[in-house]
Amino acid sequence: MTIAALEALTFGLGRLVEAAGNAGHRLCLLTGDRDVYRHELAHLDPGALDIVDLDTTDTAACADALAALPGLKGLINSTDTWGVPGADLAAKFGLPGPDPSAVRLLRDKSRVRALLHERGLSRSGAVDVPADVSAAAEILRTVGLPAVLKDSAGTSSRNVWPVRDERQLRTALTEAAQRAFSGRLFAERYFSGPVYSAETLGWEGETKLLGVLSRQMSPEPSVREEAAAFPVAFPRPELALIEEWVGRVLAAAGHDSGFAHVEFVLTADGPELVEINRRIGGALVGEALCRALDTNVYDAMVDTALGRRPALLDALDALHPLDFPDAPATAFVLVYPDRPGTLTGWSGLDGLSAFPGSPEWYPTAVPGRRVEHLSDQRGCTGILLAGAATAELALHRALSAAGSIRPTIETDTETDTGTGVDTDDRG
Repeated sequence: MTIAALEALTFGLGRLVEAAGNAGHRLCLLTGDRDVYRHELAHLDPGALDIVDLDTTDTAACADALAALPGLKGLINSTDTWGVPGADLAAKFGLPGPDPSAVRLLRDKSRVRALLHERGLSRSGAVDVPADVSAAAEILRTVGLPAVLKDSAGTSSRNVWPVRDERQLRTALTEAAQRAFSGRLFAERYFSGPVYSAETLGWEGETKLLGVLSRQMSPEPSVREEAAAFPVAFPRPELALIEEWVGRVLAAAGHDSGFAHVEFVLTADGPELVEINRRIGGALVGEALCRALDTNVYDAMVDTALGRRPALLDALDALHPLDFPDAPATAFVLVYPDRPGTLTGWSGLDGLSAFPGSPEWYPTAVPGRRVEHLSDQRGCTGILLAGAATAELALHRALSAAGSIRPTIETDTETDTGTGVDTDDRG
């Protein structure tokens, strides 16, 4: 029997292969670019999974490929980009899966913000605007300053502009006029405070918090992600508030089963949503969850794809990292070059063993790739993971080790090999 994955996150494929096997199934990956998974595939035995190479943006071709699989029992789509087509395909084949209309809602950040505002779960509404400087007056009237301009279907921190004054607003709108959008441009209120993400698992309306991930962002005006650590040791009352809030937010948005990665700002007046991703967190969030909970959390992803209550939900009380202070915490740092150009490699990798925390290197690019976009996650060349007894200590260790790594860049115009993870949300 087969469980198919319509693309996947860059990391975690090995865990997913294991989880499918635990359920008595074989994993088949449908992908338009298997090079995205080169790190994971290099650590798997040959033949550990089946791979179908095709244009995964062609829904008809994906349907034909799924129809040819033996004993198809479930379809996993763990990325934002393929969320809607994945839900449509699951429905087409009568497989367990989310309501496609609910997935369409979650892929529209403007609609989600407006809905939460209507339900009293956000202090900001949303206004769709043309990507033109003429929209400034409407934004000032309906949203005010500070504000954030976003792509309603954006990923990887692309097409996001925080603006604090009218000059920045007009500059952002001028830049937006030159950009291509996955959805449409909209504006919402800017909320001040540190950014976190709530990692949750649910089933038929029951939602449990797996833990909270810290998120270190770059200085404005860029909004790229720099580092993260898990699990954050919030005081119990504050953690309970976050769990209650995220449960209400997910219920309002119609996400009732499976993983969710809910990014939020913890303001002086409580949490405010950044966005909802109906999947396990990207980068190395899945690995952090597995290590903190001492279990393969991808088993729950397979359970959900098979239409059954994840066993992890019933085990969470015993596994919750805050109940076990010695549970391993992890942190990871995204490593960016300091200038655009052609990546030729990295210096410092051979010295990582000297650092505490057993640092591990996860490359997201290969030498020969042209790096151009340094203001968002497309510019990331690799991720450094380190561990400790607490998220705070793990972050210190990861930052220390990552600080010794330097991407080496040639600033000439050599031909790009075309490899890298810079075209979607799989990172």
